[in-house]
Amino acid sequence: MEEVYIKNFIEDAIEKDLKDGVYSEVQTRFPPEPNGYLHVGHAKAISIDFGMAAKYGGVCNLRLDDTNPTKEDVEYVDSIMEDIKWLGFKWGKVLYASDYFDDIYEAAVTLIKKGKAYVDDLSADEIRAYRGTLKTPGKNSPYRDRSVEENLDLFKRMADGEFEDGAKVLRAKIDMASGNLNMRDPVIYRILRAHHHRTGDKWVVYPMYDFAHPISDTVEGVTHSLCTLEFEDHRPLYEWVLREVGYEKPSRQIEFARMNLNYTLTSKRRCLKLVKNGIVSGWDDPRMSTICGMRRRGYTPAAIRDFCDRIGVAKANSVIDFSLLEACLRDDLNKNAPRAMAVLRPLKVIIDNYPDDLVEEIEVEINPEKPELGKRKVEFSKEIYIEQDDFMLDAPKKYFRLTLGREVRLKSAYYITCTGYEADDDGNITTLHCTYDPESRGGDTPDGRKVKGTIHWVSAAHAIDAEVRLYDRLFNVENPSDESNVGDFTENLNPESMVVIENAKVESTLKNLKAGDKFQFLRLGYFCVDPDSTPDKPVFNRSVALKDSWKKINK
Repeated sequence: MEEVYIKNFIEDAIEKDLKDGVYSEVQTRFPPEPNGYLHVGHAKAISIDFGMAAKYGGVCNLRLDDTNPTKEDVEYVDSIMEDIKWLGFKWGKVLYASDYFDDIYEAAVTLIKKGKAYVDDLSADEIRAYRGTLKTPGKNSPYRDRSVEENLDLFKRMADGEFEDGAKVLRAKIDMASGNLNMRDPVIYRILRAHHHRTGDKWVVYPMYDFAHPISDTVEGVTHSLCTLEFEDHRPLYEWVLREVGYEKPSRQIEFARMNLNYTLTSKRRCLKLVKNGIVSGWDDPRMSTICGMRRRGYTPAAIRDFCDRIGVAKANSVIDFSLLEACLRDDLNKNAPRAMAVLRPLKVIIDNYPDDLVEEIEVEINPEKPELGKRKVEFSKEIYIEQDDFMLDAPKKYFRLTLGREVRLKSAYYITCTGYEADDDGNITTLHCTYDPESRGGDTPDGRKVKGTIHWVSAAHAIDAEVRLYDRLFNVENPSDESNVGDFTENLNPESMVVIENAKVESTLKNLKAGDKFQFLRLGYFCVDPDSTPDKPVFNRSVALKDSWKKINK
C-alpha cells in the first residue's frame, strides 16, 4: 500500500502563496540572538527553517539578531555557526540585523512623518503603568500628541547622543485600548550607549526586536518568516509595521509550536546558574540540553533530525517525552556504531585449564547490522575480566549468568564453568576460577548443548584502562522550570546524572581514538569518546543505555 504524505500547515500556506503568485520563490531565515548557546529546542526551529526552504528549492539565510549589544558576543556567533553546520544544514548567506540598521532607522523616520510614531519621555515604569491590563485599557502618554516636526527633531537628537540612556524612547502610535497588549503603542527604539561588536560606536539608539524583525525580514527578501508560537500575539504588530512603512512585498509570519522536552532545562538564566555554580562542567557538559553538550554526549545529527521529523510541525504546544529523543539516537547508533567489549566494574577470571602462554585472536563482527564492514580481532587469554554483576554467589533460580557450578558462554569465545573463587579479608570476591571447554569455541559444541547465559569479557593482559562516565537526565522532575516545584530548581537535580567509573577495562582495538568516536559496548549501551581523553587513558561518555529504564525507575 502506498504511503500517503499529509502536508503540515506551513507547507499548505507556502504552496498556496506560490500558487496565488504572492511569492515566486521561497526564502526563509534562522534568526538567533548571539547571546548564548543553541539548545535542543533550536534544533526544531533550524530543521523547519532550513527544511522548508530546501523542500521548495529556496534559500535559508542565517541572520544573527544583534539588536542588543550588551548581551552579544562573537563567541556565541561562532558556536551558532558550528552547531548549524554540525546538524547538517547549509545557509545561503550569513547576515546580521545590524546590516539593516540604516533601513530600520529610516523606517522609523517614515512612521514619524506619517504621524505613526512619537518620542515619549515617560520612564519604563510609567510606560508599564500606562499600558493597562488585559481587562483594562491603557492611557495615552501625555507626549503622544507631539507634532511631527518635534518628533523628528527629538528622534534625531536621540540618535546624536544628546540624551541620557532611558531619558526618551520612540513609540509606535497604534491603539492604547487594543485587546492585544503588544499593540498599545509599543516601544520601537531606545537609547543605549553600548559598543556594538560590528558597528562599533556608530549608533546610540537601537531598535527593539519587534520593530527590527519585520523590517529585516522584508528588506532581506524573506518570504515566510517562521517563528515559534509565542510570537503569535506579536504578528499583528509585525504586519502593522510592514503595512505602515509601506513595503510592496512584505514578508509573511507563520507560527509553529516550540519544542518542549520533559526533564530538560533550556532557560538561559537557569542554565547559566548551573554553569556558574559548578553544577555542570560548562555549556558543553553532556548533561546540558545545548547542541554542543549533546554533541559531546554522543548524539548524532541524524538522530536529532530524525527526532524533529518524528514530532512534526504542530500549531499547539505540547510536551515531548525525552525517551523519544533517546529512541532516535538508539536507532541511528544501532545501525552505524561499531561494536566493542568493555567491562566497567572488572572482576578477574582465571581459566585454570587454559594454556598459560596461549593468546588467541577471536573474530567478532564490527557491526551485525552492516556485515559488509567485516570483523575485528580481539585477544583471548588465560586471564580475563568480566562484569562484577555477571557473577553471583547465591544466585536465584532465574539468574542465568555465572555462579558456582554453572556454565555460561563468553561472547564469541568459549563455554566456561565456575569452579571456585578468592575473597579478601572483608569477604569481597576478588577472583573467580573457571574451566573452559576447548570444543566450544564460537558457541558450538560436539554434543550440541546450549546455555542460557552469554556474557562479555576482555583479556586481562591486553585490556586498556579507561574512564567511563555514565550520564543520565540532569533533573528528576518532568518540568524543572515549573515555578510550582518545591524550592530552588537545583533541588530537583538527579543525583545520579553522572557516575564516574575510573578503572574500567576496554578491548585493545580501542586505541588511537579521536573525540566523538562512537561505539556500542556490548550489553552496556552506546558510548562516545570524550575530549578529555589522553593517549594513555581514553574517556568514554555513555550516550544512551540499550533500553529505556527511566520510566521503570520513576514509577
